[in-house]
Amino acid sequence: MSAGGRIGAIVFDLFDTLVDLYMERIAPVEYEGIRVAGTAPALHRAALRVLPDLEFAAFAATLREVDREFRKSRYQKGLELPTGERFGAVVERLGVADESLVRDLTRVHMGALREQVGSLDHHPTVLAALRARVPLALCSNFSHSETALEVLRDSGLQEHLDVVVISDAVGIRKPRPEIFRSVLEALGTDPAETLHVGDNLSADVGGANAVGMRTAWITRRIADPEQRLLAHDGPAPDHRIHDLAELQGLFE
Repeated sequence: MSAGGRIGAIVFDLFDTLVDLYMERIAPVEYEGIRVAGTAPALHRAALRVLPDLEFAAFAATLREVDREFRKSRYQKGLELPTGERFGAVVERLGVADESLVRDLTRVHMGALREQVGSLDHHPTVLAALRARVPLALCSNFSHSETALEVLRDSGLQEHLDVVVISDAVGIRKPRPEIFRSVLEALGTDPAETLHVGDNLSADVGGANAVGMRTAWITRRIADPEQRLLAHDGPAPDHRIHDLAELQGLFE
């Protein structure tokens, strides 16, 4: 697709694009050969409120079992798994029916992720300037819309977005075309005149390109962009930027 031509709207990814997510701070943990997410110890402590005799090994095994099953039934098909549904399955597998525990696990997990989000002070100003030119939208893969919206509000970004589409709400993850089409329909713009900005070459660049959108790959959080491009077997981005402020130059 041509990188030139009119830009009628801009769509942004959320994490490592509009804000940074330092997942490396929550390293996975391993217990008796079971490798699980770094939030597992905190989740286990929350579960002890209802199941005081629950051993961590059994809890970790249940987490891993549920995640493996959902990986096949959801993730490999490009379907989103809402966090509440994931922990609902975990609680059911543990043999209890307690919606308050599902909410507690969701709160603990999302709270830990929320603490790893870093906002960039100049981004609200950048988005305000871009929105003076064209409509702006968000298209994000995330399993808990409430937390994503909280991140946008706290970062001063939500007020600059005309459309917000989160995979948790639509049930579809990037790079599937349906989620991009949802954004395009809400914006009412032509794909060829809509620019999608994101950090993931497969989900953002490949997915947006497949529906005819133009693409900008942001490399702010990518250690070796050249190597990442060499390993990528999909379409190349139309534009490559290090900072969102560079998007202004595409209008000149």
